[in-house]
Amino acid sequence: MAGVSLAQTTDKPILLQNGRIFDGKASSLIEGRDVLVAGNKIQDLVSAGQDVADAEAIDCSGKVIMPGLIDAHWHALLAGISQLVAMTADVPYVHLVAAREADRTLMRGFTTVRDVGGPAFALKRAIDENQIPGPRIFPSGAMISQTSGHGDFRFRTDLPRTAQSNLSTAEAAGISAIADGEAEVLRRTREQLMLGASQIKIMAGGGVSSEFDPLDSLQYSEAEMRAAVGAAADWGTYVCAHVYTSPGIQRALSCGVKSIEHGQLADEETVRRIADAGAWWSLQPFLADEDSNPKGSAEQQAQQLAIAEGTVRAFELGKKHNVNMAWGTDILFNPRGTATQGKQLTKIARWFDNADVLRLATSRNAALLALSGPRNPYPGALGVVEPGALADLLVIDGNPLEDVSLVADPEKNLKLIMKDGRIHKNSLRA
Repeated sequence: MAGVSLAQTTDKPILLQNGRIFDGKASSLIEGRDVLVAGNKIQDLVSAGQDVADAEAIDCSGKVIMPGLIDAHWHALLAGISQLVAMTADVPYVHLVAAREADRTLMRGFTTVRDVGGPAFALKRAIDENQIPGPRIFPSGAMISQTSGHGDFRFRTDLPRTAQSNLSTAEAAGISAIADGEAEVLRRTREQLMLGASQIKIMAGGGVSSEFDPLDSLQYSEAEMRAAVGAAADWGTYVCAHVYTSPGIQRALSCGVKSIEHGQLADEETVRRIADAGAWWSLQPFLADEDSNPKGSAEQQAQQLAIAEGTVRAFELGKKHNVNMAWGTDILFNPRGTATQGKQLTKIARWFDNADVLRLATSRNAALLALSGPRNPYPGALGVVEPGALADLLVIDGNPLEDVSLVADPEKNLKLIMKDGRIHKNSLRA
């Protein structure tokens, strides 16, 4: 199929030779080592020039070998379509478009994504079975939302709901699950776990992409939140929560939520609480710039500007208080914007040095994903170049520790893309 990456496979070990290595952790490059891949794992970092019997050698001279990138806040089914298409198109069409976007995601160097809302289970299965190319997916399944919450995509004319009402379009598609009261939240959480969720996503506050829930609204009572957290904990995993404001963040932390998604309107006291709780703060570079998700109404655009101002403060406060920080894009209903995925990473060089930027998108994000515990669909180390780690690797032309903007142009600068030991792109000479 034209435009789709076809993985190159070999029964031989693969030896990436003569490159320097960013291992996902250190602030300097490792020199004098080659990366030996066997099967789907990194077998060893061998001395440069060491002969490895039967290995297929690939010359990486002048290049840097690094872990595949990880996006901790992605919507595999919803990134590459408009909101109108998401709500009106045939569901199979949405999945077919998502499959093409999954291939493009991998070709941008993102070998893993944490999907925080949407019916990604079938896409994940097809990728894992090598039916189609794409990143590893840590799926949340449907976003769990109260009535009038950020995951309630119904129109005013769809109300009131009764016991005889059909599921809304978004619910029937598996995008969201509306649940009110402890029993309903418990049921919907358990349903997503049954479907294969590696973590659970709840809506704990208002947002910009929805029309009827104010940005400052508090969503879900403590009892309802604790029901979701308890059900997830019983399965050895955790809850992440969409929320922007300090009261919403503090409620979520009190209920045991482990990952705050967004949170750009947090005050300093709340940031300290995130740090003290040992929770994660998953931030996105929402800067109301040319790459932002499109917003229609004047009110939505005003909210977007307020969040952009908060974004600057959030990165500064998170760094100041040494919060467990993660990075993601949350490219949503924005087909044109998906191509900026790597560029979105480079924007946080405004607050971090290049090594920290790359750590956030590799080993740090991997540490957040590991909170899934036994629900982790990919046992093995991610986001690092070390013996025993899963063989998700990039070879980049140039040194991203000196020029992190290299990741913003993957078509030009990524010379090799490997996921799970399979080569999906290779423009290097043997």
